Order: sequence, then C-alpha cells, then structure tokens
Amino acid sequence: MKGNRLVRLAQAFGLGRLICLVLLAALVALRIGNPAPLESLRVRTFDFYQTVKPRQATVQPAVIVDIDEASLKAFGQWPWPRTLLADLVAKLTKLGSAVVAFDVIFAEPDRMSPAIAAESFRNLDAETRAQLLKLPSNDDVLADAMRRTRVVLGESGHHLVVPAEGPRPPSAGFAMMGPDPRRFLISFPGVINNVAPLEKAAAGRGLLTIQSEPDGIVRRVPMVMTAQDILMPALSLEMLRVVTGAGAIRVKTDTAGVASVAIPGLELPTDRNAQLWVYFAPSNASRYVSAKDVLEDRVPPGRIGRKLVLVGTSAVGLRDIKATPIDPAMSGVEVHAQVLENVLTKSMLVYPNYAIGAELVATILFGLVIIAIGPILGASMMLALGAVVTAGLAAGSWYLFAQHRLLIDATFPLLATFLIYLTLIFINYFREQLQRRRIRSAFGQYLSPSLVDKLAHSHEALTLGGEDRNMTILFSDVRGFTTISEIYKDDPQGLTTLMNNFLTPMTNAIIDHNGTIDKYIGDAIMAFWNAPLHDPLHEVNACNAALEMLTRVDAINVKREKEAAEAGQRFIPLKIGVGLNSGRCVVGNMGSDLRFNYSVLGDCVNLASRLEGQTKSYDVPIIIGSKTAQAVGDKFALLELDYITVKGKTEPEKIYTVLGRADVANSERFRHMHALFNEMLALYRRQDFAAAGEAIVRCRAAGEGFGLSRLFDIYSLRIGSFQKDAPPSDWNGVFALETK
Repeated sequence: MKGNRLVRLAQAFGLGRLICLVLLAALVALRIGNPAPLESLRVRTFDFYQTVKPRQATVQPAVIVDIDEASLKAFGQWPWPRTLLADLVAKLTKLGSAVVAFDVIFAEPDRMSPAIAAESFRNLDAETRAQLLKLPSNDDVLADAMRRTRVVLGESGHHLVVPAEGPRPPSAGFAMMGPDPRRFLISFPGVINNVAPLEKAAAGRGLLTIQSEPDGIVRRVPMVMTAQDILMPALSLEMLRVVTGAGAIRVKTDTAGVASVAIPGLELPTDRNAQLWVYFAPSNASRYVSAKDVLEDRVPPGRIGRKLVLVGTSAVGLRDIKATPIDPAMSGVEVHAQVLENVLTKSMLVYPNYAIGAELVATILFGLVIIAIGPILGASMMLALGAVVTAGLAAGSWYLFAQHRLLIDATFPLLATFLIYLTLIFINYFREQLQRRRIRSAFGQYLSPSLVDKLAHSHEALTLGGEDRNMTILFSDVRGFTTISEIYKDDPQGLTTLMNNFLTPMTNAIIDHNGTIDKYIGDAIMAFWNAPLHDPLHEVNACNAALEMLTRVDAINVKREKEAAEAGQRFIPLKIGVGLNSGRCVVGNMGSDLRFNYSVLGDCVNLASRLEGQTKSYDVPIIIGSKTAQAVGDKFALLELDYITVKGKTEPEKIYTVLGRADVANSERFRHMHALFNEMLALYRRQDFAAAGEAIVRCRAAGEGFGLSRLFDIYSLRIGSFQKDAPPSDWNGVFALETK
C-alpha cells in the first residue's frame, strides 16, 4: 500500500522533475569541485567585464624608470655597471622618490668591478693592479647609494632549490590572524636572490614573480608566497611596507583560505591563495620615465617626488611581456605599477570567499523555480521566464562589478538553469518521440538508421528515381565460403547462426562509420557512403570501416576457434576480401511501383565489385581504386599494388591496398618498405627487369609482417617471364586481368 502511494506520488511529481533535481544536485557538486574548464569560463567572463569597462587611471602614485632603447644607446648595453645604477639611485633620491624598487635581479657580482677587472686584464703592471684591488667593488658602491634611501630589491621564485651563499638578511615580518596560511599560498622550492652586499643594504626584498594562469593571462598577482620555505611578500607589497615604515605584514585567514593581507592603514582583500585581483587600466606612456632622462638630470622633481619608483626595462630582448585581460603585451614592471595603483586608490577587484556560496544559492534558487513551474508553463512563457532569469543574473553580476568591483560569477547559475531547462525540453520531446521510434524500429531492421530518419521526415523520398553523386562503394565477400559451408552440411541452422554472427559485426562496422547497407548477397555485403546523407569524408570513413571489419573478423575467429576446440570440431578461420572504389554514381529508390530499394548504380559500382574479386589474386584483404586513394591521402598506410585493366574494361586503373591507419603510415618499417616497393615498380615499368628483380628481393626482406608474400611472388613471376620474353615496345606497365 505504501509502495503504491510512493509510485503515485512519483507520477504526480513527474519523472522530468525528478531527473532535473538529480541534475541540479550534480551541478552543485560540480561547482564545488570547480574543474579547470569551469574556472576558465568564469575568469574569461571577468575579463570581458574589464574589456568593456577598464579602470580609469586618474591617479598614478607609481612611476616606472624605464631602461629603454634610448638609455641603452646612451649608456651602453645591459647589464650596466652597478656604479651607473648607483648614480641612478642617487638621482632618484635627490628627486625625492618615496621608495625605489628594482624589477631586475642582481644575482651575480658586477664583472666590471675593479678587482674583477684587474684579474681579467693581461700584462697589467703590479702597481696598477694593486690600486685597482684597493678600490671598492661596484656592488659596494651601489649598496652605499642604497643605504642613503629606501630601496626594495626584487627576488624570484624558482622551481629548483638554490643554495644560499652565506646567511640571508631577515625578510619582512608576518603576523598571522587565523589558521596557518602556508597551505593556501603559492609556493616555490627555491629563490633567486641578489648578491650579499646589496641584500644587506636593501630596505626590503620582495618577490617579483608574476604567474600567468593556464591560458597565459595575468589576472591575479600573489601578495604573499613561500620561497624555499620562507614567507615572502610580493615586490609591490614590500614597497608599501617599506614606505609606510610598517614592521610586519598581517595575513588574515579563515577555513576557506586567505581573506586579506594588510599593513597599517591598508587592507588588501585577496582570493584564498593570497592573490590580488588586479583591475587593469590601459597601458599608458605617462607611467614611464626614461632612465636616460633621470641620469642626465632632465626630469622635473615633481615627476618623481613622493612617488613609488619601479626600475624596469622595456628594451627589446629585456622586456618581460605579460598578457592581461585588456592588453596582450604589457610589461611586467607595469603590472607591478598597476597593483600599486589598485591598492593606493582602493580600486582593486574583489572575489570574496563567500562568492561560491552566492553562486550556489543563485543556482539552486533559479534551478528550483525552473523545475517547479517549467512543466506547467507553455513554450512561450517558459522562454520569457528564461529571458528574465538570464537578464537578472547578468545584470546583477555586472552591477556588482561596475559599482562595487565585486566579482560574482553569473555564468555558472546561467549555465546550470539552462541545462535544467534543456533537460525538461528533452524529456518532453522524448515522450513525444517514443511512439514514433517504435514504428521506426521495424524499418530499422532493413534500412540504415540515416535512411530511416530521412524517410521519417521526408515522405516524398519514397518515390522512384535517383540523383547523381560522388560516392564510395564497398563490396566484401568471405573467401572459401564453400569449404566452410561443408562443415555445416548436416547443420544448416548452425550455418545460419554463423552467418548472423558474422554479418552483424560487419554491418555495425559499416554503420558506425556512416555507411549505408545496400544489400546482402549470401555471405557478401554491398554498402555505400555519401547517401542518403552527405558525407564529405566518405572515402576516409569507408577505409576506416574496411579496417574495422578486419579487426572484427579477427575477434570472431578467436571466439570460433575456442568454441570449435571445446566441441571437437574442425576450425576454418573466416577471411574476407574488401573492395572499395569512389566515383560518380546514381543513387535513389530503384525498382517497380510495387517494390523498390534504395540502391546505387554506375560503372564505379562495377569496378568496386571487381576489386573485391582481385583480393584473392593478390592475397590482400583490402583493395581500393585510385580515386579513393587520392582522396584519403596520407591518413592511411597505402601501397600501390598494380596498374591494371579489369575484365570487360579497357581503361587502366591503379589499385592500392590499405595496410593500416596513420600510425602504420608514419612507422619507419612501413616507410622503408613503401619506398623500396615504389622503387621496384618504377624499375619494372621502365622495363629494367634485372634491377627490378633485385629490388623485389629487398622488398621481401622489408615487407616481413605486412602479409604481402603473394604480391611479391606475382612480381617475381612477371619479372622472370619478361626477362625471358620481353614485352612489346609500346608496353606501358598495364596488366590486363583475365578473371573477375
């Protein structure tokens, strides 16, 4: 009784609604799992927002001192002597810079330091050498200039552990609020730092590493990372710490990850991995000042005074290019500058930790609305509801971005509700089609599914007549079928079972590759491609079907051999020959007004049948015509067999066999054998039979395992015959077949 009530309740609720509830639960789980394609769709939506409304950089608190082409031309190639960089730091200090940060790494001592230079000079007198050795190194000169101001050095995370040369100066301090953030942070096994004198003189050190996302675009910049098991701030964050005089950086975490990074007076909301979502403004030349102008005292103090200065390079070969949502080629140093602008103007984007909760609530709410009232509403009302939902979600997401710089994804709730909507439509459509499918199933036993579908939608197709098309025709036949039939002379039912077990996988191989079965002729099959539906790859699909038929015959033989052994019966393996040919044919409903079949006629069909017959002569399982071979190109391992005229025809035809797909065609064994056989054919057709005879010997050795022994025998016999009795002077290499 209780079971009946549950059944009635389920019927009242509806199978469609139940399925959609399960789908909604699966979609919620998918969002929680957050696979890479879903993440990519979300961030590209946020990219679109920035493209439509990029940040307007009305205030530029950071300036980039650019080691540009003009600077290199004036002061020489990079790297510059550290003494020149010391002059640059001194001039920036004089101009009133708030802090100077280097977006370059000084990982090795300056090779132009006096002591190092003295060791590299030849025939240097002792007095000069001694004087050079007394001079301070260029690194010490730069370090001395750095001590007179606030300089932050850039370091880089590295994928390998880099041994440190001596003890490193302590890095910025960190204060933790909440769980340990290390498991959420981007981590590097190693770090590339600067030479010791510069590290000791620096007011701070920060990682300048900016990681692109999987699609190569920079959207987020990590503010705190670990490098060689040490907590490290980003270069931009360290600049802010140094300029504010803060003693430590506060990292706030919760169970979802990092929530924010802060220094006194500034709190930076980040994602769970301590990455800041950057709201990019277009690249602007006003952010840049040439290092040449600074060194030549041609920069007004107001241009540098009280600014956060980043020293970087835009010179060709030195420029660090980063793709951003609004610029495919922005300098890495400008990304750091834009981070500083975001922080100091409080214009950074925020993807809060509660964003996923908001997206899930929207998904569940709108999904339940669609499930509840979708089956009740008509098509037009349902479409209107979908439009309202779409507009509401999209507008809400855009409003939060444009007015509050909040990143709340609307694409997933939209995608989820759309999938639920489509599922409801499909279920209704399925119900309507169920009866029609039952009717079709009866005809599907005799016609290909594509033809059944065409006939179901176009009743006018059931008329006599045909159309001219370029098609590929297949004939297949079982070799030695008479011998196999003798085994079943007292068991005709067993022979029927065998043929059914054979024809079913052969038919499926053809249908699976878009073929249409024309007819069965005993153990033979006739099929064609590119009708009734157009198939631009009909030659390729036909060759794939032929190879699949061979594979399935092998599987049938394995099973039959086992069954024969268990029954103590004689086992004769099934072998088939397949002929393929492409060309113009007439295809359509042919027959009488009382009975007709969808079939194909033409000379191309006759040649395909003849090619199938020749598989016995050449002892290869597949033979294809020249037009088919030309169409499939290098997608298969093709080998030219012969240049023949079939019985009843005068026009010669080059024929080929298919030895495998592209993997075989690209193998070294096949290429070697193919080249040798083509060389033999060329010699044979030039009537250089002695050389051709030597070539066929090499072909045998190279062709082991390809099943071409009979082919090599044929050419050996022909060559031997022609060496005794030369062909006529007008012989063109064509061999006339005397059998079908």
